[in-house]
Amino acid sequence: MTRPLLAGAVIALSALITLPAWAQKVRLATSAGDIVVQLDAEKAPKTVANFLQYAKAGHYDGTIFHRVIDGFMIQGGGMKPDMSEKPTRAPIPLEAGKGLSNLRGTIAMARTGFPDSATAQFFINVVDNVRLDSYGGGYAVFGKVVEGMEVVDKIKAVPVGNQGGHQNVPLQPVTIKKASIED
Repeated sequence: MTRPLLAGAVIALSALITLPAWAQKVRLATSAGDIVVQLDAEKAPKTVANFLQYAKAGHYDGTIFHRVIDGFMIQGGGMKPDMSEKPTRAPIPLEAGKGLSNLRGTIAMARTGFPDSATAQFFINVVDNVRLDSYGGGYAVFGKVVEGMEVVDKIKAVPVGNQGGHQNVPLQPVTIKKASIED
């Protein structure tokens, strides 16, 4: 083998050994079952760091999926079962348009109408929502479900109603019991 071919083989092998950007996982143990999301820190570094910081701090533990719309998404990470909002840190800058799309099974940051307003709340797309990639500046996708999509599908089908000025709230709370970071 000549040196250039050997060097190319070493580079190719090192690329296989290097951990992919999708390596970090978070397990959401919910009252409906476990959902594991794999995060993409390469394309959404600030969003991933923000999500991991909330997970490490225990922020998501005891929150509910407070907005569930079959044919759209399930949203959680910010409300307690009594529909009071948990305190959050300052908003993060929007990382939409980085090559990740709001497809079925992806996780993205929820926000207000202002693009740089995402804090702790997130949603999991239950269908392809490509229009969210650019709508109002876009919604930042930062990972994907790699285990438990059947749990997401179970949650999207729960009966919902209005509660305390909020719409599409599950009639029986679906709780995130614990968010834990996995290797």
